Amino acid sequence: MLHILAVWLVSALALWLVARIVPGIEVRDFGAALLATIVIAIVNAVIGPILRFIAWPLTFITLGMFTLVIDAILLKLASMFSPGFRVRGFLNALVGAILLTIIEFVLRMLVF
Repeated sequence: MLHILAVWLVSALALWLVARIVPGIEVRDFGAALLATIVIAIVNAVIGPILRFIAWPLTFITLGMFTLVIDAILLKLASMFSPGFRVRGFLNALVGAILLTIIEFVLRMLVF
């Protein structure tokens, strides 16, 4: 249980940092980042597999690079359901998804 809480806090911190780096991504405060992290996880768990299955041929042809587009779509979709978290435009969602993955990876390596 403690591990899940730590992963949640690290993910929220990564989202908060991405919002400070990418001008088109806004997070009102750390509490909004905590809530947005839960929404992102739910969207990834529910809609993510469906999008990845539908887009499998494109992902295969692009050698996996289309996964970045799917992640951007999921991030933008999660922002629609999360108060205090906003993503303006697809390019910001794409850059945000890439940075979120990198920052979250680095933070997890440091913490765990």
